[in-house]
Amino acid sequence: MKPLLIELGTEELPVKALPGLAQALFDGVVAALEKRGIDVERGDARPMYTPRRLAALLPGVATEQPEQHAEVFGPYLDIALDGDGQPTRALQGFAGKAGVDWTELERATDAKGERFVHRSVKPGAKTADLLPDVLQEAIAAMPIPKPMRWGGHDHAFARPVHWLVMLLGDDVVEATVFGVHADRMSRGHRFLHDKTVWVARPDDYVEALRGAKVLVDPDERRARIVADVEAAARVDGGMPRIDDDNLAQVNCLVEWPAAVACTFDAGFLAVPAEALVATMEANQKFFPVLDDAGRLSERFIGVANVAPQDDSEIRKGYERVIRPRFADARFFFDEDLKQGLASMDDGLATVTYQAKLGTVADKVGRVAALAEALAPGLGVDPALARRAAALSKADLQSRLVNEFPELQGIAGRHYAMRDASLEDLAEDDRRAVANAIDEAYRPRFAGDDIALSPLGKTLAIAERLDTLAGGFAAGLKPTGNKDPFALRRNALGLARTIIESGFELNVLASLDTAFNAVDEGMREVASLKSSTNEARAGTLRIAGGVDERKSDLYDFILDRLRGYYADRGVPVQHFNAVAALRPASLYDFDRRIDAIGSFAALPEAEALAAANKRIGNILKKADGVATDTIDPALLREPAERALAEAVEAVYAETHDGLARGDYADVLTHLARLRPQVDAFFDAVMVNADDEALRRNRLALLKRLSDRLGSVAAIEHLSG
Repeated sequence: MKPLLIELGTEELPVKALPGLAQALFDGVVAALEKRGIDVERGDARPMYTPRRLAALLPGVATEQPEQHAEVFGPYLDIALDGDGQPTRALQGFAGKAGVDWTELERATDAKGERFVHRSVKPGAKTADLLPDVLQEAIAAMPIPKPMRWGGHDHAFARPVHWLVMLLGDDVVEATVFGVHADRMSRGHRFLHDKTVWVARPDDYVEALRGAKVLVDPDERRARIVADVEAAARVDGGMPRIDDDNLAQVNCLVEWPAAVACTFDAGFLAVPAEALVATMEANQKFFPVLDDAGRLSERFIGVANVAPQDDSEIRKGYERVIRPRFADARFFFDEDLKQGLASMDDGLATVTYQAKLGTVADKVGRVAALAEALAPGLGVDPALARRAAALSKADLQSRLVNEFPELQGIAGRHYAMRDASLEDLAEDDRRAVANAIDEAYRPRFAGDDIALSPLGKTLAIAERLDTLAGGFAAGLKPTGNKDPFALRRNALGLARTIIESGFELNVLASLDTAFNAVDEGMREVASLKSSTNEARAGTLRIAGGVDERKSDLYDFILDRLRGYYADRGVPVQHFNAVAALRPASLYDFDRRIDAIGSFAALPEAEALAAANKRIGNILKKADGVATDTIDPALLREPAERALAEAVEAVYAETHDGLARGDYADVLTHLARLRPQVDAFFDAVMVNADDEALRRNRLALLKRLSDRLGSVAAIEHLSG
C-alpha cells in the first residue's frame, strides 16, 4: 500500500460547483480503483480543493491488482465434437481465440449440458499503469456544469487545466490529461507565492502547499475563516453573522484567507437590516457584524485572498464597493414609504398570478376571506385577520422587493409599521399585522420555523390552502420534478403549521371552502375572457368535482407528511395505520401517530394487530353480512361470552378517551383485550353451521374490530 495524490490545477473554478466537483473527482477515483480490484485505504480521506485546484489524496492504495481470473465458455459438446470425438471447426476456433490447444480446455456442466470452458489466471496489472485510465474515467463521470474549451484543443473541462500532479508513493505516475503531462510540481498562491511547489510524496502535499500560502484542506480553510472573522468582529465587542451558505462560498473564493474589518455610514441602518444583510452576503460575500443586542451594526468583515501587513487599501475597496448598493437600497426604501402599502396593493390588480386563477389581487381577496373564516377557530380576531391578509402581498409591488425578491413579506412588515393606512390600529394590533405579513411566508425553506404568532399562523394556513386548491383546480398538480407553484413545499408548510401549532382544524372542511372560492374565481376569470360566458362557466363548474379534487389534495398532503414523519423516525407501518383512517384534523393525525408508537411497544400489540388483520379477512369474506348488534342469548361458548363482556367494558372505558383525543389511554385499555381475543380464536368456531350463531359471532368480531381500529388501523403493525 502506498499513498496516492492526484491534483488537477486549473484557472478559478465556479464557486457554487466547486465542492461538488471535488467530491465527484474523489469518488470517481475511488470507484475506478475499486472496480479494478485495487484495494483502497480511505481512512478519513476526503476531497481537497481550492479555487484553483481539485485533489484526491488517499492514504493507502495497493500497488498492483490481485491475480486476474478469467472464465470464458465455449460450445457445447454436441457442437464441439464430431461423431468420432474430434474437434469441429467451432471448437478449434474457440481454442484458437483463447490461444491454447483444444485438449487444454476444461469442461463445465450447466442446465443445458456439458460444454468446453477456458479458464486462465494472469498476474494483476501495476496500479501505476492503470492510474491514467482511472483518472480519465473519474473525470468523464464528473458533473461539469458548463464545460469550457481553451486553446486549440478539442477537450473541455469546467475551467482550463494548467498542471497535473500524480504521485503514487515517491514516484510520479506517467499520465497526460487535457494535454498536460503529470509531474510532482504543484503551484503556490497566485499572488503570495507565484512559484512551482515541489511535492516529494503525497504525505507532504498539505504541508508543502501551506508553505506556499495555500490551505488546500477545505476544513482547515473554513476554520481559519471563522476564527479570523470572529476575532476581527470582537475587536469592538461585536459578533459576526456567519451564514452557512455565505461561509461555504467564501471558502471557495480564497486560498489564504485574511479577515478585513470594515465600516459603512451608520445612516444606512435606517434601511431594513435584511436588505443590508442580503447585499453584504449575497452580492459581496461579506460577513455582517451584530452588536451585543443582536442588532445589525455599521461594521462588516470582508475576507481577502491575501494577507498584507497593511490592509487599508483592501478595506477602502470593500467599503467603496458596498456604498452604492446601500444607497440604492435606501432610495428604494424611501420611495416605497412615500408610495404606501395601499397604493402598492392597488397595483396587484394588474399582475397576473396564473392565467386561470386571475391576478394577484384576486388571490389576495380569496386569502383574506379564508383567513377571516378560519380566524375564530384559531383564536384570532377575524377583522384583524382580513386586514393583515389584504395587505400580505402589497410589497410585491415595492421597489425594494423588486431588487431583493427574498425580502417578500419582510419588506411588507417594515412598511406596515410605518404606513399611514394602519394608523387607526392600536400599537399591538399594528405590530401583529406587520409581523403576520412577514410570517405568512413561513416556513420559507426546509428546516425553517413555522410562523410564531397566532395571526401569522392564520395567514400562513390561509395562503397555503388557497395556493394548493388553486393549483389543483387549475390542473397544476406536480409531475416528476416539475412543481412551478411549489405545491409540495406548500403542502408540507400547511401540515407543519397546523400540527406544530396544535390547531384542531378540519382540513377537509377548509379545503371545501378554498375550492369553492377558487372555482368561483375561475368562473369570473373565464367570463371576462369569453363572450360565451355561461358556457365557459358551466364547463369550469363541472370539470372535476370539489369532492374528487379535495380527496386528491388530501392524499397529496398525506404524501408530504409521509416524509415528514419518516424524518422524525416514525416507522412507515405506524404512518400507514393512521393514514388508513384519513383523520380530518392533521393535529389529530399527529396525536394518533404518537399513540400508535407507544402502543406498538407493548407486548400485546403484535398479537392484537394480527388478530385485527384476521378479523378483517373474516369480515371481508362475510360479504357485508356482519352488523355490530350482538344478541346476548346467542353467546353459547364461555370464550365468546368473556370476549363480549370485555368488549362492552372496553367500549365504556374508552368512550371519554376517544372524545377528548386521549388515544394513548384508549390503546392501553384495548391492549387488555388480548387474553379474551386469544381465548376466543382458540375455542370458538366463527363460521358455525347455525346461521344465527354465525351472524352473532360476526357481529361480535365487527364490534371488536371497530373499537380496535378506532385510533388507527392496527393491522398495519402485523408482519
